[in-house]
Amino acid sequence: MTLDKHKLDGIPQITSKTLPREDFETLLGQAGYQLSGSAPAKGRRLKIWWNHSLHRRIESIYSADGQIVITAYHVEGTA
Repeated sequence: MTLDKHKLDGIPQITSKTLPREDFETLLGQAGYQLSGSAPAKGRRLKIWWNHSLHRRIESIYSADGQIVITAYHVEGTA
């Protein structure tokens, strides 16, 4: 639960430790990010990648039910 620990390119600093899925995805969409893929993550969580034409790719981790974003950070490479 470290969403507030990472600075994401093109998005104002998030100050909450977690966010509802809808709020997080609205932030990314308004900044021009597009969902590029998903996979299961450790602890029955969900991993989702976001691409942008100018900014680095984001990997986000969601709760097991997919409703809460726990953390998000930049990763290199493609999904």
